[in-house]
Amino acid sequence: MKSILDARAAAAMVVAAVIGSGRTLDSAFAEYLDDVRDPRDRAMVRAMAYGVIRFYPRLEQMLDQLLDRPMKRREIRLRSLLLAGLYQINGMNTPAHAAVDATVSATAAIGRPRARGLVNAVMRRYLRERETVDERAMQSQEGRWAHPGWLIGRLRSDWPSDWEDILEANNSHPPMWLRVNRSLIGPEEYLKLHAPPGARSGRFVPESLLLDSPLDVDVIAGFEKGLVSVQDGAAQLAAHLLDAREGSRVLDACAAPGGKTAHILELTPGITLHALESNRIRLSLIESNLNRLHLRCGILEGDAGQPAGWWDGEPYDRVLVDAPCTASGVIRRHPDIKLLRREADLRSAAEQQRRILDGLWPTLRPGGRMIYATCSVFMVENEAQISSFLERTPDARSVPLDGFGEWGRVTGSGRQILPGEAAMDGFYYACLTKLQ
Repeated sequence: MKSILDARAAAAMVVAAVIGSGRTLDSAFAEYLDDVRDPRDRAMVRAMAYGVIRFYPRLEQMLDQLLDRPMKRREIRLRSLLLAGLYQINGMNTPAHAAVDATVSATAAIGRPRARGLVNAVMRRYLRERETVDERAMQSQEGRWAHPGWLIGRLRSDWPSDWEDILEANNSHPPMWLRVNRSLIGPEEYLKLHAPPGARSGRFVPESLLLDSPLDVDVIAGFEKGLVSVQDGAAQLAAHLLDAREGSRVLDACAAPGGKTAHILELTPGITLHALESNRIRLSLIESNLNRLHLRCGILEGDAGQPAGWWDGEPYDRVLVDAPCTASGVIRRHPDIKLLRREADLRSAAEQQRRILDGLWPTLRPGGRMIYATCSVFMVENEAQISSFLERTPDARSVPLDGFGEWGRVTGSGRQILPGEAAMDGFYYACLTKLQ
C-alpha cells in the first residue's frame, strides 16, 4: 500500500507482514518505511513494530480478552493495528486519548475504515479494564515472559539456573557496539578523536567500543570512510580466537554479511583469505562491506558442506565455521525470531551444522585450527554438536579457549556467552585442531 502517512498504520503493516506472512522485520521495514517520509515518524514505526513483535505473546493474550469474538484470519492488518494501539499505552506510555484517537484514525490507512467503531471500543475497554487485563495476561508463562511456550521450555531445560535471565535479556533493548578498523586507525586514537560521547572500550576485544545509546551510522564519525563497523562484542571474539598468522591460508565459511571476514583481515595483513557463501545475493553484502573498509579477499560461492564444488584441494591453516543456526542468542536484536522459529527448526539446524562440520574438516591441514561459532544458546546446536563431532572424528581434538579474560562460561569443549552477559549477545565458540 503506497502513500502511507500514518506511523501507526505503517507499524501495523510491518507487524502483519511478520505474524501473517512469516516475513522478517528487516524485510517488512524495507517495504513499508519508504512510505513514511518524516524521520520522526519512521523512528516511531520502528519502535512500535519492534515493541509489538517483542511482546507479541503477551499483547496477543491482552487483545483476546478485549474482543467479544475471535477475529477472522483475514483481518491480520486490523489485528496488528489493535496490537500496536495496545503497545502504545502499555509499552510506550503514549497518553491514552492520543493512542485511542490515532489508532482509530489509522483504520482508513490500512483499508478498514468501517472498523473505527471496533477499534475505538477495544481501546477504550482496555483503558477501563487495564489492571485486570494485564494481570490475566501475566498468569500464563507465554504472557509472563513474552515468549512462545516451546522456547521457554527449551531454555529451562538447557539453562535451569539461567533461563529467567535469558528471557529477560531477550526482552531488553540491545546496546550498540562498534569495531575499530585497526588496519586504518588504532582503537585508542579513534576513541580519543572520533568516538561518540560516552563510548567506552569493551572488556575483551581491544578494538571494540560500547556505546551509551544506539546511533544511526550516518552520524558515526568515520563510518563511511571505513574507520569503524557495527558488530556486537561477542561476534568480535571470533577473529581473535581464530588466531590467524601472517602467511596463513584462511577460510571463512558461511561468511555473509562479512563482518567476521573483515575483522580477520583488519587484524592480520599478509594472509590469504577466502570468504565462502552459498547464497549469491548475500555474496554482494560481503563485497560491499569489504569495499567500505578498503579490504580485499577471495570470495567463493559454494556449499560449505560440499567442498568438491569450490575447494582447490590446498588445505587451510585456519577455518572459521560461522554456522547457520536458530539465532536464539540474538533475539533481543531480532525479536521476530520468537515468532518465526519453530521447535522443529532445531533439528534441521543441527543437521545442517553436522553436515558442514563434516564437509569442512578435510579442508583443514593437520595442526590447523577450526573455530566453530553460533549465535545460539541451545545445547543441541552447540556443546552437543561439538561433542558428537569429536566422537565420530578420530583426528579431531578440542582446544581450550583461553585468553581475553573471563568471558562466557565453559560448557565442556567450548564456551557459551548468554544474552546480556557483559552487554554481549548470546554466542557459542569451540576450537578444534587436527592431529598431525
